Amino acid sequence: MINYKHLHYFWVVAKQGGVARASEILHLTPQTISGQINLLEDNLGQALFRRSGRNLELTEIGRFALSYADEIFSLGSELEENLRNEPADRPLLFKAGVAEVVPKTIAYRLLSPALEMPEPMRIQCRENNLETLLAELALHRVDVVIADGPIPPGIDVRGFNHSLGECGIGFFGKAELTRDLAADFPHSLGGAPLLIPSGINRVHDRLLQWLEGKRVYPRIIGEFDDSALMKAFGQAGVGIFVAPTAIADEVKNHYGVEQVGQTDAVREQFYAISVERRITHPAVAAITETARRWLK
Repeated sequence: MINYKHLHYFWVVAKQGGVARASEILHLTPQTISGQINLLEDNLGQALFRRSGRNLELTEIGRFALSYADEIFSLGSELEENLRNEPADRPLLFKAGVAEVVPKTIAYRLLSPALEMPEPMRIQCRENNLETLLAELALHRVDVVIADGPIPPGIDVRGFNHSLGECGIGFFGKAELTRDLAADFPHSLGGAPLLIPSGINRVHDRLLQWLEGKRVYPRIIGEFDDSALMKAFGQAGVGIFVAPTAIADEVKNHYGVEQVGQTDAVREQFYAISVERRITHPAVAAITETARRWLK
């Protein structure tokens, strides 16, 4: 295991550009600092510095180690600052990452139980692509990631998938578009203008396969990364759009649209991904418990 005191000496030397300047800041002799860095290099089995005349230069491994050291000591300073400035009765901080493909209404419904707990809670929400959020999770910058599926194969992040539930998808649109489509759904979608999630959303391929299996061929006139933007186009009457059946009422009320039909053959799935096999964070526990009742 890395000795973080040795890592700190390495970090100061790298930042100051040499042992002499670092010894002034650390109030240690140059010999002591050099000895501690040698111990770190022995532990890692790699040289972190190389001599260039009378100067020290970082090796490739040294630059790599420095990037991690920057992160470690930046987080340490952040922790110290927060503990110094926050009141003793500060609310519990809950940091949630939401994959950009998860509909905003779904994300709100999933996360809102964290704000309804007896103890004070302050929530930080970060939205990004799943790969970036999983990297944030590995660095403990977020407590949980809400996603539309488990950790994808090939992503080397240690985490645990907690299924929150799933639901079917509904088809929605303005009244002038949906008026004649409900009676013979889904075959009535043939030739109809359709707005669908883009390929970064896992439901994209499932939806196209289902339509192909039904031999239904709508006019796909738009594919969207952002489900809210897709709904805005649908609200403007551009085409029929899809949304999870779990939020059908919210979609109809908010966007002033009607539901053409739905299918349970195409499923939207939702997961909480954490670094814990057994959930202990109270906010994550509240989210998973509430979600599993809602998304049966």
